[in-house]
Amino acid sequence: GLSASVGVGPNRSERLQQDGTIGTDQCQRLSQQIKQNKTGVGIRYLRLPIAPLNSTKLVKEIEDILNFGEKMYQRFPLPHMAQQPAVSQSPQQTSMLQSHPQQSQPRQQAAEMEKIYSLVQDLSNPASSETRQEALLELSKGRESVQNLAPLIWHSFGTVAALVQEVVDIYPYVNPPTLTATQSNRVCNALALLQCIASHPETRSLFLEAHIPLFLYPFLHTTTKSRPFEYLRLTSLGVIGALVKTDDSDVTNFLLSTEIVPLCLRIMEIGSELSKTVATFILQKILIDPIGLAYICHTYERFSHVAMILGKMVTSLGKEPSARLLKHVVRCYLCLSDNPRAKEALRQCLPDQLRDNTFAIFLKEDNSTKRWLSSLLKNLNLPDPGLAEPRNLVLS
Repeated sequence: GLSASVGVGPNRSERLQQDGTIGTDQCQRLSQQIKQNKTGVGIRYLRLPIAPLNSTKLVKEIEDILNFGEKMYQRFPLPHMAQQPAVSQSPQQTSMLQSHPQQSQPRQQAAEMEKIYSLVQDLSNPASSETRQEALLELSKGRESVQNLAPLIWHSFGTVAALVQEVVDIYPYVNPPTLTATQSNRVCNALALLQCIASHPETRSLFLEAHIPLFLYPFLHTTTKSRPFEYLRLTSLGVIGALVKTDDSDVTNFLLSTEIVPLCLRIMEIGSELSKTVATFILQKILIDPIGLAYICHTYERFSHVAMILGKMVTSLGKEPSARLLKHVVRCYLCLSDNPRAKEALRQCLPDQLRDNTFAIFLKEDNSTKRWLSSLLKNLNLPDPGLAEPRNLVLS
């Protein structure tokens, strides 16, 4: 059979007509479609199988590819391919237009998009590991500036499979822990592109349906504190954090069906400050959702585990303060206080540092955390000490 990536032209339909396998009317319609196709994205970048040359299904399949290419053109237009009205211009006008800086901008945009298409295609190229590595680096660096990069990656042939392969290839170096900085940087570039897919509204649900987050959990299980492993854990947490940012109950339901809560709790206990912050943020987002709060408070064992880890973090923050981490810890406590059973338990186990002025110096600079802590103490019917007489803290 043929492959759409080799291209299709009017000569193809003439050959089909000569073979006698396709009628004249079909060939004329096919040739007209091919000539009017504006982009070739569907043909050029999607390797869709086409029926053998002597099959009458060929016309319909090529038409489908052309229609898909038209849709891709509408979503990811190349400026130099856009139709422009024909206007007669004098040589002087033409020269002036060519020298005008605005005329070069569409060409630059077209060149940039062509480069993006080429890099995305390089991701699924198994022939050269160096080519894929360079594509991973370039796309991860520019992912914030390329609109609709996530749908382009997701709908491109073999690209997501290539990203998952990058993740799976690291498993042998996780246990025993032999991961190098170069390997960590490469897989983290792949994770950055997965985070891009997870954060896009069009691809988020597809990302969950494919259960791709589960491929990252072995990285969250690691406890090695070397920089390559810490970077790997942090980037993996970033993918989960991109999912929970949306406040989508489908995301919460999916995560609760996995082991994300105990994994986050362990990182909150032994991780670096930045990893602790992202893991606590994920737990906070789960608790904000009524489904997540009900799950955590459904049994005493779940609640007590969460309360114990939060208590340890408050004690640690009293010695090594972090305003950013404190904010998420207080918000987690506030969410727990919305559950009647958890509220009664928190009255007994809320750390003393949150009852007095241990963190008053930070609350002066952070009104949102100050407001959340006041609401927490009010929910628990505990006195609010205000900001008087703060304790001495060793600032780091």
